[in-house]
Amino acid sequence: MRIAFTHNLKTSADEAQAEFDTPETVAALTRALTAAGHLVRPVDVGQPVADLVAELLAFGPDVVFNTAEGRHGPLREAFYPQVFEELGLAYTGSGPHACVTTLDKHLSKLVARAQGVLTPSWLFMRTGDEPWPMDLEAPVIVKPCFEGSSKGIAGGAVHDKLPSARAAARALLAKYPDGVLVEAYVAGDDVVAPWLEGVGTDGALAIAGYKTPDEPDRRGIYDYDLKNTRSEQVEVVLPAPLSRRTATAIHQATLRLVAALGLRDLCRLDFRVDADGTPWFIEINALPSLEPGASIYLGAALEGLTDEAAVLNHLVQRASARRVPVNDGEAVRVGLVYNLRRVQAQLDGAADHDAEFDAQSTIDAIAAAIAADGHVVVPIEADSRFLRRMGEARVDLVFNMAEGLRGRGREGLVPAVLDMLEVPHTGSDAVTLGVTLDKALAKRLVRDAGLPTAPFAVVDGPDFEWPPHLTLPGVVKPLAEGSSKGVTPASVVRTEAEARAAIAALCSRYSQSVLIEAFLPGREFTIGMLAGPAGPEVLPALEVVFVGDEPLPIYHFAHKLGADGVRFEVPAKVDAALQAELDAVAVGAWHALGCRDVARVDLRLDAEGRVCFIECNPLPGLAPSYSDLCVAAEAAGIDHGTLVRRILAPALARWRALRRAERAAE
Repeated sequence: MRIAFTHNLKTSADEAQAEFDTPETVAALTRALTAAGHLVRPVDVGQPVADLVAELLAFGPDVVFNTAEGRHGPLREAFYPQVFEELGLAYTGSGPHACVTTLDKHLSKLVARAQGVLTPSWLFMRTGDEPWPMDLEAPVIVKPCFEGSSKGIAGGAVHDKLPSARAAARALLAKYPDGVLVEAYVAGDDVVAPWLEGVGTDGALAIAGYKTPDEPDRRGIYDYDLKNTRSEQVEVVLPAPLSRRTATAIHQATLRLVAALGLRDLCRLDFRVDADGTPWFIEINALPSLEPGASIYLGAALEGLTDEAAVLNHLVQRASARRVPVNDGEAVRVGLVYNLRRVQAQLDGAADHDAEFDAQSTIDAIAAAIAADGHVVVPIEADSRFLRRMGEARVDLVFNMAEGLRGRGREGLVPAVLDMLEVPHTGSDAVTLGVTLDKALAKRLVRDAGLPTAPFAVVDGPDFEWPPHLTLPGVVKPLAEGSSKGVTPASVVRTEAEARAAIAALCSRYSQSVLIEAFLPGREFTIGMLAGPAGPEVLPALEVVFVGDEPLPIYHFAHKLGADGVRFEVPAKVDAALQAELDAVAVGAWHALGCRDVARVDLRLDAEGRVCFIECNPLPGLAPSYSDLCVAAEAAGIDHGTLVRRILAPALARWRALRRAERAAE
């Protein structure tokens, strides 16, 4: 099988990385999985999430072998399983909900108590001033609520007096603000109960104990120093020297908690056994250590899984049983749908029919980026023979860059056909593409969403009653054109007479309505966005800086062909407040217009410095190192190939979800 081995790579001895996998562990697990006959790609999740998603979709694993702990917050262990769920990838280990519950020691103790499992009394603290429960008596141990690997547990963690414990908890909250647990200290021995689903007695393996140095100040606590810096002084003892009564109680508690918490595949439960042999549940780990010598390997060996490769392969097989094959191992066939530019427009706007279309060099660059991930690229020109070509292409999904040939709804024609044929595609759907091509309709929707835009009106010719809300100077432009077609220096009008003359010329040339809007005198920006796991990811703002002495400058058609008069500054030089406003308006427009996967929003400041919406392009140009979106992406460290993969990744996820649904229905 193709295995993506997702992990956090430990690169320092800092406590923040204590739960991460060392390079040696990563290498050992990779060797073991390879020895089990799998093709393994180690994937460090420390990269940007969007890049991780693109890498996973490009590799197309049969199973994700996951040990990633995450970096921040009480939901961190659940984050990557949720990503895998969204991508439709089978993965080892428990689901997001179980990962959230088990990382939260307070919550897992509540579950244990509800299941009749003994656990020491405790107090969960977020502020340090919580009232002390009557049943919690000294001595107590103070520790973070949402950490593993004994993080935050040092020598002296056990306190014999409550004032000392409260002071320690407040101090610990400064470092671990999500919450601290104050727990009744149980004098006794630490034991762990590894659980490996499908092995042994209902998954419950032999219980392990520890031999640790006799250091009275530690009070027998397996603290951070012992676990992370002096691990060679700790010996795992398996099976632990427990009475049958104690072992049975631990096994029964293990099975009750595994079922109640919805755990699967593997986990490890920590107990403390007092002098009377009574086990007290301490915590549970849904992502237990898999480094060589871990207790889960030792317990599994007693059940016939004699080495690490056998244990890891067992986990892979369990995860594989949950997957739905999507393409039977064949390469994904990606249709690259485009309109080819055959005629080069002139600076004065002449011969601009193909201006929105793509050059062959751009089409070739996108095809190369898609093919680099192992996909089969099928070029399909979106001309009058598009339907026939689609029928012959037999593609799985489409990378859409087609602008359409004619009509106000032309950009939506290809997506509409693809939706009718149930072929997933990149980018927004036909409705969004139709709405955004009509500049006035887009402005109305954005305005209704509470976002500012310049006053505007739509006219069908020069003979109209001037709207009282529309002040001059103004800008006139075709209602439904892209690439600034029809926008020239003459589009800036200062009088009604100039406006009517410009409107007459545009109506005659483009045979469509004309938008007239108030001129905004401030700075102009364009904001690129890509789909992210929690909404659009905003790329660095690109400012269109006007140079020269034009008193009312606009970004017009000739500029986009390379004429003098503008330069780009990216990232734009803006303060934090303006950056936040730019991002908010751009993201607001994305949502108001129903954008998906990728979009670019053009913005301009009014006389008061407010950020105003101009228009949105959900089908932005992708000419390498030239198109605005590509320039902004490069400023964010995203090269052209990665940008293409980022746009393709959500469509691949939609295609895989469709295939899973089809397979499930068979």
